[in-house]
Amino acid sequence: MTDSKSIYSGQCQCGNIRYRINGEPLTFYACHCLACQAQSASAFGLSMLVVVDDFELIAGALKFWSTTADDGSAKICAFCPECGTRIYHASDDAAAPISLKAGSLDNISQFNPVAHIWTKRAHRWLALEQPGTIICRGQPSTKDRNSCRARIAQYPVLPNLGGQSCRKSR
Repeated sequence: MTDSKSIYSGQCQCGNIRYRINGEPLTFYACHCLACQAQSASAFGLSMLVVVDDFELIAGALKFWSTTADDGSAKICAFCPECGTRIYHASDDAAAPISLKAGSLDNISQFNPVAHIWTKRAHRWLALEQPGTIICRGQPSTKDRNSCRARIAQYPVLPNLGGQSCRKSR
């Protein structure tokens, strides 16, 4: 058996930035927080966690700016300096996975979100109930590893997922 890695590619809207993901994503989810709605200019943002070393910039040069995440940590935003397309978010921890803005992938249709987070901010007209999808009303907790985490242990998709406000849809 050979050890082959999957390769996924993507780009910004103007084509100035091109990248490749040399490996499987860790998870893929939709975020309904107000920041993701504003950043995506849509009802939610699509985020795909990938190992930082699997991200390869193959064309262009990214520009960066920082903001503060809801938990108080720094969120570093990478984007195309020409068209402004957000490519990924990163944290201060250089070894931590990056949150690829999955709408920039060349073929996003091959993936299905395994979770919806910050659904308390979701638009009322948006139907979220899909069998097997994890629904979290807020940010999944990285501190409380009991309650919700125990119910979804058979379907682990988000790192350190926990918190009372999460559930798996039927």
